[in-house]
Amino acid sequence: MKYATGAAATAVSLLLAGGALAQNIVVVAHGQANDPFWSVVKNGAAKAGEDTGANVDFRAPETFDMVQMSQLIDAAVNQQPDGLVVSIPDADALGPSIQRAVDAGIPVISMNSGGDVAHDLGVLLHVGQSEYDAGKAAGEKLAELGGTKGICVNHEVGNVSLDQRCEGFAEGFGNPVSVIPTQMDPAEVQSKVRAALEADPEVDTVLALGASMVGEPSVAAVEALGMLEDVRVASFDLSAGFLQAVADGKAAFAIDQQQFLQGYLPVSFLALHASYGLIPAGDVPSGPNLVGEDAAAQVIDLSAQGIR
Repeated sequence: MKYATGAAATAVSLLLAGGALAQNIVVVAHGQANDPFWSVVKNGAAKAGEDTGANVDFRAPETFDMVQMSQLIDAAVNQQPDGLVVSIPDADALGPSIQRAVDAGIPVISMNSGGDVAHDLGVLLHVGQSEYDAGKAAGEKLAELGGTKGICVNHEVGNVSLDQRCEGFAEGFGNPVSVIPTQMDPAEVQSKVRAALEADPEVDTVLALGASMVGEPSVAAVEALGMLEDVRVASFDLSAGFLQAVADGKAAFAIDQQQFLQGYLPVSFLALHASYGLIPAGDVPSGPNLVGEDAAAQVIDLSAQGIR
């Protein structure tokens, strides 16, 4: 798979300097309405619309619902936009709708999830991170920090990308890992993490798959048990609260996939494509980057602003 980081920057610069006509671009994401992670993606898409003059319509189901998401994609196809951005947490469920868009001649870029299947569906390129590789990198780091037994807290069961994170974590960690399924409910997450730690005192590592809704309550569970010195907590993605925990030494690190870019770059690329027929030649990796104690304090304010 090719990567086009330099080409990406050049492409956006051309568009911003070119004074292109306004384009209509629809973004359909799977993120739940109460997940702060997706508000950052939406902010990125809105900023790209502002910078390029494109009209951006951001749509998402209220809950993790692949039937509703496929319907949102179908509705977008019927409107014949100049471009479509999609996340692909479940290729089996969403594939037919995405292929319908491609067959209708609508340029499609995927972001966040589905990079491993995007090209098979006819998608032009993917902006995101390899979830398996990101999980593996986290597992290797947590093992390096001394972890010997872990849990992976999955708040969106059925999202293939989150399954890949846990699988990569288990591979990189090289020690026993159990998956703890939860809902998108911080109180439930805290309760389940606490119960898992109380049930098995050998668990010394917690990997959360989302910072605000899962990482923060995981830290709270560990702290409530008085185990901050014994249990390492890491989380995918950033939130001001979790970054503060990292900066304070209560959590090990956060895994940043730069989701602002996942909203910003696809919209910019599609506006460029509609105006000039230009598109980067390969996928754009937005992460992963491990944010430790020294770097965490530097990005807390940006996270609070909905940028990081």
